[in-house]
Amino acid sequence: MSTSYGAGPSSVTEGVTARVSERVGGLASAPAGDFVLVLTCPDRPGVVHAVSGFLVAHGGNIIESQQFGDQITGTFFMRLDFVVAGEGVSADELRADFAEVAERFEMSFELWDAKAPYRTLIMVSKHLHCLNDLLFRHSTGSLQIEIPVVVSNHLDAEPLARAHGLEFVHIPVTADTKEKAEDQLRELIALHDIDLVVLARYMQVLSDRMCTELSGRAINIHHSFLPSFKGAKPYHQAFDRGVKLVGATAHYVTADLDEGPIIEQDVVRVDHGFNQDQLVTAGRDVEAQVLSRAVRWHAESRVLLNGHRTVVFR
Repeated sequence: MSTSYGAGPSSVTEGVTARVSERVGGLASAPAGDFVLVLTCPDRPGVVHAVSGFLVAHGGNIIESQQFGDQITGTFFMRLDFVVAGEGVSADELRADFAEVAERFEMSFELWDAKAPYRTLIMVSKHLHCLNDLLFRHSTGSLQIEIPVVVSNHLDAEPLARAHGLEFVHIPVTADTKEKAEDQLRELIALHDIDLVVLARYMQVLSDRMCTELSGRAINIHHSFLPSFKGAKPYHQAFDRGVKLVGATAHYVTADLDEGPIIEQDVVRVDHGFNQDQLVTAGRDVEAQVLSRAVRWHAESRVLLNGHRTVVFR
């Protein structure tokens, strides 16, 4: 639940997508008194003072603070992790009390228990390296997510999902069944109260309508720094051209294919000694790492949209 007041630039916070009331209620609670506040507003004097004053008035102690003022758009971004002494203080109470400050400064903000996990639906096709990496990191507790279900248009991922004790749903997709398949996806998102959808090498293009519905809460991964190699087997095409860099980009899903706001990118150097299989392996490794970082930062509400770009508080 994102809260906006006045004429503030609420669009820039669509990437901070936790539905707070659902995340706080019924999910694993954070350590007593540990909260996260993220906000955007027009950049003007007094914002930090007002936020600090609110925390002081409520006995809050800041344990992490990051901020950025975009001089081009005139927008201020801030993320605070703070603790409140004593038990019994709820995110709902703090959120309600902060409303006055938010209204005064035309803020869009969210405030919730710091460790409340994002309920995440993962979609995948036949390439399982990104899914495998996310499931491993989830199993070790390094990602602040819950995974109620894994969805695929093929059956290849079912054994891996089942091995991690997760529900697997097979939704075949053809040109004739695409609309029906997306309706099934909508039902799963609603049924499992999903906060985040991750396309972990899901090789189907979502409809414009679906992209709009998932705006700011769907992350995709694709090979990048290979822009000339489109279509099938891009790494094999890259090998034939003798590339020296392969990489990956994690971004929010939009109707413009592979052109959504970028969350994270990385590259790895390769050389003439790499054969085709080694090039594919290098590319898959960097894809998995980039996607996991993007998911972690999003789930910790470190990513805020700034128009077509992002502010990432790492």
